[in-house]
Amino acid sequence: MNRLTTWFSAGLLALSLALAAPLHAQQPLKVGFGMSLTGPLAGNGKAALIAMQIWAEDVNAKGGILGRKVELVYYDDQTNPSTVPSIYNKLLDVDKVDLLVSGYGTNVIAPAMPIVMQRNMAFMGLFGLNVNSKFNYDRYFQIMPAGPEPAIGWTQGFFDTAMGLAPKPQTIALVGADAEYPALALEGAREQVKRTGLKLVYDKTYPPNTVDFSPIVRAIQATNPDLVFVASYPPDSAGMVRAANEIGLKTRMFGGGLVGPQFAALKTQLGPLLNGLVNYETFAPEVAGKFPFLDQFLAKYQERAVKEGVDPLGFYLPPYAYAMMQVLDQSIKATGGLDQAKLSDYMHKSEFDTYVGKVRFAKNGEWAQPRMLTVQYHGISGSDLEQWKKPGRVTILAPSAYMTGAVMAPYHDNKK
Repeated sequence: MNRLTTWFSAGLLALSLALAAPLHAQQPLKVGFGMSLTGPLAGNGKAALIAMQIWAEDVNAKGGILGRKVELVYYDDQTNPSTVPSIYNKLLDVDKVDLLVSGYGTNVIAPAMPIVMQRNMAFMGLFGLNVNSKFNYDRYFQIMPAGPEPAIGWTQGFFDTAMGLAPKPQTIALVGADAEYPALALEGAREQVKRTGLKLVYDKTYPPNTVDFSPIVRAIQATNPDLVFVASYPPDSAGMVRAANEIGLKTRMFGGGLVGPQFAALKTQLGPLLNGLVNYETFAPEVAGKFPFLDQFLAKYQERAVKEGVDPLGFYLPPYAYAMMQVLDQSIKATGGLDQAKLSDYMHKSEFDTYVGKVRFAKNGEWAQPRMLTVQYHGISGSDLEQWKKPGRVTILAPSAYMTGAVMAPYHDNKK
C-alpha cells in the first residue's frame, strides 16, 4: 500500500509539474506604470498611453514576448506626484508586474525612483528632464533625445541659435513655473548663460497655479532683455504666449522650453499667436524624410486618437512612448528573460532600432547623442489643424543635421 501511495503521489507531482509549465508560459508578461489620465498633463498622458497600447497589440499579434502575451497594467497618477509612490508599490506588491516604466514627465518620474531603486528594477523613463542627476541609478534609462547632459542639451539649440544672431545678444530673462521640470530646465539655461557670457537681467519663478501672466511679462519687458527663455507646462505656456501677444513683448527671441505647443490642442488654440515663437519639438513634417519609419505608426495612432479625442497629430510624445517599449522588447528577447540586472546591462551596451531612429544610452541612462529640435513657428493663420500636417509652418533651427532655415528676429517683427 505504501509503495502504491508513493507511486501515486509521484505521478500526481509529475502531472502537476507538466501542467504548470504550459500554464506559466501562458501567463501574461505584465508591464506596470502610472500615467496622467487626468490633471494638467492628461492630454499628453493619454496620447502616450495610446502609443503603448498600439505597441502591445503589435507585439501580441506576433505571439508576444518569449511566448507570453503582453499586458499593460496602469493607474491614473492624476498628474500629481504624491500619488506616484502608492501606485508603484501596488504594481509591484499587488499586481506583481514583471517590468516597470514611467508615466509622462519629470514630476511623476522623480517620485517613482526611490521605489524602483529599492526593488532593483530596470526603469525606463518617458520624457523626464535630468531626473537621474539626483539619484545616479545605474538601471535608469530615458527615452528623450536631450543627450548625456539633458538640462544642457534641452536648452542648447535655443542658445546656439541666439548666439548666431548679429549683433550678438547681450542680455537675457529667464522665467518658469515653480515645479520640477521648469526648475531643471532653468538650471540648464543658467549654465548656458554662463557659457555664452550673457547678462542675466531677470530670473524668477511663478506659482504653478498662476492664471494671469500679464504682470510677469510686463516685469520682463521692463528689463528690456535681448532674449526671453521660458520653461512652462501647457496651461501656463498658453498664458505666457497670450500675454506676450497682448502686451506686445519686444525681444529678439522668445520661447525655448514651453511644453504644450508641440500638441494639436495648443497649436489650434493659439494659432497665429505662436508666430515668431522659438521652441523645442521632437518632430515636424519638414524633417519627415529623416523618419520614414514613422508613417506606419502615425497612421495607426492618428486614427485611434481622433476617435478617442486625444492629440490627433501625435508628432511629439507618442513615437517616443512606442520607442520606449521597443527598447524593452528588444532587450528581453536578446537576454532571453526578465532578469533586471541583465536587462540593464544589455541596455547600457546596445544600440536599438526604434520608430524614432537609432537609440543608444550614455552611462547615466540618457541618450548618448542629443537630437532635440529647436524650431520657429511662422505663417500660421487661423486654427486649422491641417496646416500643421504639411511643411510650411515650422523652420528647424537646430541641430545642424536637421536645419531647414535661419531664425527670423526680432520676435516682435515676425508675428505673421
